[in-house]
Amino acid sequence: MNRSLQRLVTIVVACSVTVFAAVWASEQTPRKEEPTLADAQRMIRAAEGTLAPVYAPLAEEIADRLRLSDREGVGVDLGSGPGTLILELCKRTRLHWINADINPYFFAYFFSKAQTVGCAGRVSAILADACALPLRDNFVDVVVSRGSLQFWPDLQKGLSEVHRILKPGGVAYIGRGFPESLPLEVATQIRNGQGEGMKYDPDRMEQQLREAMKSLGIENYRIYRPHTGDAEGIRYGLWLEFHKYGPQRHKPVE
Repeated sequence: MNRSLQRLVTIVVACSVTVFAAVWASEQTPRKEEPTLADAQRMIRAAEGTLAPVYAPLAEEIADRLRLSDREGVGVDLGSGPGTLILELCKRTRLHWINADINPYFFAYFFSKAQTVGCAGRVSAILADACALPLRDNFVDVVVSRGSLQFWPDLQKGLSEVHRILKPGGVAYIGRGFPESLPLEVATQIRNGQGEGMKYDPDRMEQQLREAMKSLGIENYRIYRPHTGDAEGIRYGLWLEFHKYGPQRHKPVE
């Protein structure tokens, strides 16, 4: 079998698995609005263009901060979209990564890119709503998410679901924005290209995250607020890290 045909077969098989997961998960995951191919294409363009400089340093920061280089098991990127962050994390970790996204139109692109960079055997994809994750309790070792929490219908419910699927000893790193190491000039260029639609109040978001952690009874958490660029008025975002040390520390959302 030549290389092109082998690649095509791999993508078809991977997409078939994804379709099966999507059909199963669709019965578990009610959605108010169906995602579209146009939505996926728009985000893919952003990941390949404006946001491209973010993913490698962010993956480096996550792997270093969470000490993932030698960790084994399963990681989930919630709302990964094109999966660009996953592909960078694959270079820096030994985990198997799941792209859990509500838009299945990303997945063919994701599997194709994974094949291209040589990590197709270490990734999966599943159709998933952040507030109703189709994964069993205590299943994954790591959950990460960049830039999706602002779209969750219920922030507290989404964080409760992340905590539920984490194994005891697992860790989550969730937020929006940039890694602290991203140069100010790059961050400025990205923000200028995003326009007014991406403006938000980091103080308000931090308050919401703290309130959710308190309501869920999760005490083992930190919130990071990169300050690089604050003097220039450039928002680097904020990040929530929390650990799961036992189910008794968590109040599930009904």
